Amino acid sequence: MSSLIAPPLALYVHFPWCVHKCPYCDFNSYTLSGELQEQAYVDRLVRDLERQAPQVAGRTVHSVFLGGGTPSLFSPGAIGRLLEAAGCCLSFAPDAEVTLEVNPGAIERGAFREYRAAGVNRISLGAQSFEARALTALGRIHSPQETRRAAEELHAAGLGNFNLDLMYALPGQELAAALRDVDEALALAPAHLSHYQLTLEPGTVFAAHPPALPEEDLAAEMLAVCSARLAASGFAQYEVSAYAPRHRRCRHNLNYWSFGDYLGVGAGAHGKLTFPERGEIVRTTQPRAPRRYLAAADAALTRRLVGRHELAFEFMLNALRLTEGFAAASFSARTGLAWQAIAATVQAAIGRGLLLRTEDGYRPSALGLRFLNDLLLEFLPETQGKAELSALSMARSAVRSGN
Repeated sequence: MSSLIAPPLALYVHFPWCVHKCPYCDFNSYTLSGELQEQAYVDRLVRDLERQAPQVAGRTVHSVFLGGGTPSLFSPGAIGRLLEAAGCCLSFAPDAEVTLEVNPGAIERGAFREYRAAGVNRISLGAQSFEARALTALGRIHSPQETRRAAEELHAAGLGNFNLDLMYALPGQELAAALRDVDEALALAPAHLSHYQLTLEPGTVFAAHPPALPEEDLAAEMLAVCSARLAASGFAQYEVSAYAPRHRRCRHNLNYWSFGDYLGVGAGAHGKLTFPERGEIVRTTQPRAPRRYLAAADAALTRRLVGRHELAFEFMLNALRLTEGFAAASFSARTGLAWQAIAATVQAAIGRGLLLRTEDGYRPSALGLRFLNDLLLEFLPETQGKAELSALSMARSAVRSGN
């Protein structure tokens, strides 16, 4: 693995509590009972940062994502203290992107100016829908009007660089309603829009008690019509569920999908680090339960060396989410493997119409994006199967795929 090169570095911080656990959510989140342990949790995050920082000494952090859960349950003062501590033990790029996830129903009036003063320069707002009935079905605690008010306050606070999360194929949803949600979102002038299909994830309330969802053909039509409306409004699709003008793409998530590195801090956070001098790529995992994370010794972080036989699949699991795909040279630089390790598999995927050749690499075709798991199975090691693909996909979503 002598060709391995250290990729860009990011920081992900997980905040595990929510006011209410949504029935579709499979992220590592917990309903808050009792008083928020704000100071104790931030203290633990700071210790976590200080312990992990030496392994990335000399490297620059280009983006930060504060995800959850609901990070906006934490005060601007707490977020500021965390970011200040991170700046003391890590080297940040002058233009580092710092995103805070916000629930429209868990943000106080005027708080956005304070978050901006604390160092946040990008917001991801969990709108999900603009229909009150749909929000109730999804277990959301906010109203459409609260989302509109939050967007208005973001612009007023100078935080126009914000993402809106939307979901489609909701219980009982018709095509017109899905398109109306997109139009409502665009009317708020976001910089970025995430558009996810509601899926029934294992371990969720919806998986145990499935709601009636639109048929697959209707869901596909919703995606096609909504994507066309977004494209006509200047929001190009650059990832499976992400749309934005080129200069507003989420740098943090682009780093994930380009098989970049990231420190994972907080309960249940995942990380990935490259060590070219040792020829190693290591994945890290924190204790999931907040109580365990708070009580754990600083050495509780679990480290796992990514085996050479896994690297091609790990790379593709990320890179093939991007509509523009990847440069062939980046495969060797990010994995340390020779191109010959996947050349035959790539040609087979091209033959099935799942991959297309580009000027300097490869990208998924429209068919490949629609049947992404089938494309990924082409690169799955023979010792693994579809169950492992599902588990790995869930693990990758745990790094935080929100935008």
